[in-house]
Amino acid sequence: MRTVRTTLTVLIGAALIPLLSQCDRKLDKPPPTAPAVVPQITTTDEANNIAIFERAHRSVVNITGKRLRRDLFTLNVFEIPQGTGSGFIWNDQGIVVTNAHVIEGASHIIVGLYDQSTWEAKVIGVARDKDLAVLHVDAPAERLIPLPVGDAEQLRVGQKVLAIGNPFGLDSTLTTGIVSALGREITSPSGRTIHGVIQTDAAINPGNSGGPLLDSHGRVIGINTAIIGPGGGSAGIGFAVPINIVRKVVPELIEFGREIRPVLGVSIIDDAIARRIGIEGVIVQGVQRGSGAAEAGLIGMRRTPDGRIAVGDIIVAVETQPVRNTDDFLTALERHQPGDIVAVETLRSGERHTFQVRLGEPR
Repeated sequence: MRTVRTTLTVLIGAALIPLLSQCDRKLDKPPPTAPAVVPQITTTDEANNIAIFERAHRSVVNITGKRLRRDLFTLNVFEIPQGTGSGFIWNDQGIVVTNAHVIEGASHIIVGLYDQSTWEAKVIGVARDKDLAVLHVDAPAERLIPLPVGDAEQLRVGQKVLAIGNPFGLDSTLTTGIVSALGREITSPSGRTIHGVIQTDAAINPGNSGGPLLDSHGRVIGINTAIIGPGGGSAGIGFAVPINIVRKVVPELIEFGREIRPVLGVSIIDDAIARRIGIEGVIVQGVQRGSGAAEAGLIGMRRTPDGRIAVGDIIVAVETQPVRNTDDFLTALERHQPGDIVAVETLRSGERHTFQVRLGEPR
């Protein structure tokens, strides 16, 4: 038996020697200098991403703000960086749209175009309530490529979106994702609530603010505005102001330099005071003479014969829209135009009254 085992071992060893030699020769060969498979665009989605980026990135700008600072020792005035953000070309007349918070506090604003040229920008108008700002650059029309705008009201959760901007100063950066939710609310730089905000999981980081959020047709459906994330980094939750708000506000900023909101013709008490005395709603402090509110019969606060201050009307609804505070009140007015007649519901001495008020032009 030992002789048979020895013979088998010798035979098996002799058979393995050529195989091991071949393996050694293969391992000795250098790695190939070219990949075995040339990368290809394999999906329609990839082709769509590439097409949109190549068409849209030339419309996205880099915005750098600077502010003046006085040296404490020499008293010399010099400029220091205020921050960077993104924006996009609105039309070929030099209008650029961005976030209000991107340029806030800046005394000098520089806009960088896709061709690496830089232009000093002039602030045309700011709407802090909507976190929007309009700039103007005196660049040639052939360098200004506007983006088409879409309709945010047609969006559905799950739709693909693309964000282009300059996160952390890295220009022309594309990220993709989906519409994660609709109808969100965020707080603007002025403290007002922005309604109907788009939530997305497309990576949005500092520097993306003011850049466009695009749909799969390359149309702007929002302006990237805010993120929720540890340390200010992206955590898959970003927000964009819907383009429908932008389409309404931007023409007003271009023409008037501010957002146009119809007026009721009343002055109101601060919300903190109303909460302190346990009142929910907007307390009318005074009524402007000749205004729609005065013609309808609203009354403000007044002093009684014995010297006490009496509350007049407390606005609790506008056109069936509940009014709990100033933010609700202003939001309800923004749904209308000057000249519209709206139903204003108030509480007066514990009784409900409804007034038909014609909204006036802002002064």
